[in-house]
Amino acid sequence: MLLVIVLVFLGVFAVAALLLVASGTGTSQQTKRTLTVLQAALTAADPEPPDPIVDVRKEELLSAVPMLNRMLLRLELAPRLRHLLYQANLKWTAGGLILMSITSFVIPAYLFHLKTGLVGFSLLLGLLVGASPMVFVLFKRKARFGKFEQQLPEALDLMVSALRAGHSLNSSIDLVAHEVPDPVGSEFRICFDEQNYGLELKTAMNNLIYRVPLQDLKMVVTAILIQKESGGNLAEVLDKVAYVIRERFRLKRQVRVHTAQGRMTGWILSLLPLILGFGLYMINPDNMSLLWKREIGVKLLYLSGSMTVVGALIIRKIVNMDV
Repeated sequence: MLLVIVLVFLGVFAVAALLLVASGTGTSQQTKRTLTVLQAALTAADPEPPDPIVDVRKEELLSAVPMLNRMLLRLELAPRLRHLLYQANLKWTAGGLILMSITSFVIPAYLFHLKTGLVGFSLLLGLLVGASPMVFVLFKRKARFGKFEQQLPEALDLMVSALRAGHSLNSSIDLVAHEVPDPVGSEFRICFDEQNYGLELKTAMNNLIYRVPLQDLKMVVTAILIQKESGGNLAEVLDKVAYVIRERFRLKRQVRVHTAQGRMTGWILSLLPLILGFGLYMINPDNMSLLWKREIGVKLLYLSGSMTVVGALIIRKIVNMDV
């Protein structure tokens, strides 16, 4: 009897255990199938890209060389060079301009010293050649400012026509920005955009003068700011300012015509010794090389070079007249 009870208990226990294992296996397989389906769905779906990290710090690249860029960021010279390059409308960096100047100084000075052995004259020649990139930047800046002066009366006439037609001052500035070519159009476009971004008219006009420091433009900005505070007919004021600028420009051209002979004399007297010396060296190198092979010749070279530079500066002071 006891044996029968034990066998029945073992049978019931075995059946219950089998049922539990079967149910657990089914649940586990179902769970695995569910996880597989979810994984496949997540893999197939396109995840949204994370938001890009925006660096709000305003970092300006002054040079492609990292060490030189860090040095220029610490110096006060870099903002001035960058502003000068902007005024010349050149896409160079301040570091690139400095590297070009250093290269233009080192190579000619080394080659001339290797040929003649004169340290002082080699350094002087290196300085003259090394200043050529800066001279080119100043030349481009002067040419751009000259073109700005020529286009400014036309831009003022356009503003006067817009104001008389009933447009506001901002609309007339926008009209000049779209109708007048560079450099006047681009500078007035920046001024118009600054006002749209929330700057006051006075601040935008002062920024315009900072970018283009011309006397004619200062007259225009002064007339606009005075009219803005005191009122009056701005179209008539700008019309008279345009007339004054045209007369001033005409007088400046007349002065340049009268001083053309003096300027040409200065260039000839400054360049003639260099050209003549180079020509004599090409004809007879042994005879010309006595100037830097003997001590008295070296002293004469230094004296003649100093007198030539002083004479060129005096002639330039005479022929340059402010109008």
